[in-house]
Amino acid sequence: MFANAAQALEGLLFDGMTIAAGGFGLCGIPENCIAAIRDAGVKDLTIVSNNAGVDGFGLGLLLETRQVRKMISSYVGENREFERQYLAGELELEFCPQGTLAERLRAGGAGIPGFYTKTGVGTVVAEGKEHKEFDGETYILERGIVADLAIVKAWKADPYGNLVYRKTARNFNPLAAMAGRVTVAEVEEIVPPGSLDPDCIHTPAVFVQRLFAGTFEKRIEQRTVRRREAA
Repeated sequence: MFANAAQALEGLLFDGMTIAAGGFGLCGIPENCIAAIRDAGVKDLTIVSNNAGVDGFGLGLLLETRQVRKMISSYVGENREFERQYLAGELELEFCPQGTLAERLRAGGAGIPGFYTKTGVGTVVAEGKEHKEFDGETYILERGIVADLAIVKAWKADPYGNLVYRKTARNFNPLAAMAGRVTVAEVEEIVPPGSLDPDCIHTPAVFVQRLFAGTFEKRIEQRTVRRREAA
């Protein structure tokens, strides 16, 4: 276990690396690790993440400091700086359908170099990819993703690194954790050994190399309120 994100990431960061990040929107994002990566100043990063945070928070912090060279994502809304950089040709983008992205991360973690899927056939997603027919249907080859580093956020962990996520904050975190050559987990609470029900563990400790307890802002991505009815 480590005291904070900076210590947990020490010796792992380098220019040009690929980082898989858990989270969906701002739900379940490893915000402590993202801030520490920003502060470390590494650049030319390839980030694998469902989306790119928002302006001023989440992975949006790394876009603001121009540390990201390429994003591999399924959804890139909510971030004006992302849009500006992409349209200006300053940021590479590999669009990946959401289910395909999830399976690419899982496959990489499972040691599967590639798989065939129908998703994206006949669209720009299929351009430049191998096509193959199975039972009269066309499929495209997608490659598994193995990242130099995975950063994830969990609800609870034991000292060994077994992780439990809370409800929808699970999202891409278990898949990202599998895909990293080294995985750093930030958690809300570290509980004593034996406290976690083995049947409730979402990410086994074998996938987690470094662990720390963080503090979290848990910002709301879009706050929607209902107009108060007149009495």
